[in-house]
Amino acid sequence: MPELAADFVRQKVNVIATPGSTAAALAAKATTTTIPIIFATGADPVAAGLVPTLNRPGRNVTGVATLNAEVGPKRLDLLRQVNPAASNVALLINPTNPAISEPLSRDVQAAARTLGVRLHVLHASSDGEIEAAFAALRGLQVGGLMIGSTNSSTAGADNSPHSRSGNRFRRSTNTGSSQPPAD
Repeated sequence: MPELAADFVRQKVNVIATPGSTAAALAAKATTTTIPIIFATGADPVAAGLVPTLNRPGRNVTGVATLNAEVGPKRLDLLRQVNPAASNVALLINPTNPAISEPLSRDVQAAARTLGVRLHVLHASSDGEIEAAFAALRGLQVGGLMIGSTNSSTAGADNSPHSRSGNRFRRSTNTGSSQPPAD
């Protein structure tokens, strides 16, 4: 990423946009203080070191933050409201983006303890790992699945095997079953 950011600076681009990549935004920030950098991230941009404050980002870096980790506990609470019997829940996260995955995992685990929910944190960053995670779900008997958001875990979602597995699991949880249907 730093090489790509440096190349953009050499090319004297007008703006650097880094949607969905905190790492790319940080690399661009480290490379230039003059070219505007626009980010879109699920991480906390202050905690990630992108900007000093949310209300006055300053200098040449600004963007949009969805603060996915901060709403993780609320997502777990909503899952429990929809399925009050869900005492065993899984959280699927992509560990390659620790700015999002680590706070999300930590915050949802704390919320799970408070709610009396057993939380299984599954890590996956490739199609093969996602397939393995969905296979593991069959044995965990979970009453719900939360999926952390990062671009690399959803690339090619329409045609990939993990997308089909995910759709099968969502259908089965919508019907009240705690497992994906057998093949």
